[in-house]
Amino acid sequence: MRTRHIVLAIRIITIAAIAIFALTTPGFTSQISINALLNAISFIGCVAVGMTFITLTGNIMSLCLGATLSASALIFLSSLSAGILPAFLLTLLFGIVVTAAQGVLIGYFRANPILVSIAGLSLLIGGADLATGGVRIYPGGEGLQVFKGRIAGIPIEALYFFATVVAGQFILSWTRIGRAMAMVGSNARAATAAGISTAAAVTFAYVIAGACAAVSGVLLAARYGSGDMELGTGYDYTAIAAVLVGGTAIQGGSGSVVRTLIGVTVIAVIEVVLLLRGFSQQLQYLITGLIVLSVIMLHTIGERR
Repeated sequence: MRTRHIVLAIRIITIAAIAIFALTTPGFTSQISINALLNAISFIGCVAVGMTFITLTGNIMSLCLGATLSASALIFLSSLSAGILPAFLLTLLFGIVVTAAQGVLIGYFRANPILVSIAGLSLLIGGADLATGGVRIYPGGEGLQVFKGRIAGIPIEALYFFATVVAGQFILSWTRIGRAMAMVGSNARAATAAGISTAAAVTFAYVIAGACAAVSGVLLAARYGSGDMELGTGYDYTAIAAVLVGGTAIQGGSGSVVRTLIGVTVIAVIEVVLLLRGFSQQLQYLITGLIVLSVIMLHTIGERR
């Protein structure tokens, strides 16, 4: 118990230090920096919310969500000629089907989650390359303003993300399937003994992850007005880092979407501050990686005690 208190104190001190470092950074509180921060939180955050469900069920992470995001953006841009709502629904369905198939393999056939995600990554990249010829896709219709702009000074992307957070936390806290996913990650045998279908819980976690990745793909496609398979590069790693920094247990069973929101914010703040202070991209990656690693080690020590 004492060790956990020490770990908690270190976390609080670290977050306070990051906050002070950010607030003393010239330009951090400017409107441009705040908007950049909100946008970064939104795009990565949607993927991280989905990753939370996968991690919570004890399947660590998916290396396929970034590619799902990119492919979803291509689907959305290609189908815009049918109308904004049909394009969005088709994109959402695509993201769900892609990750649900992985969930079925992992949940019902006990396949290794990392290997399944790597296979999914390869299939998506290869399939997209065949379909597009490696050419960047531009929108075939109008209506992208629905997914960008501002309301009361807040970027619309951020509002979509916050809505995703609310929906995700509601599922975890107030639905039977949400509690089932947490129980499966905590103790799969106990969940089975309690009459919970572990395979169904795992599959549903992947369904949510796919939907979240698709939403992020739509937001990115709308923001940039075009898309290719490079759009979601690196999002998998940043998302899992945000999930773990937020305090979701890497072995599953403990965590929340609200914690992931905190983790996403911490990582986004660090990246913006380093950028404003003139650090090179390589040093940004190095410093961010070290901070994330430290937080994860503290979390692991706290759990073992």
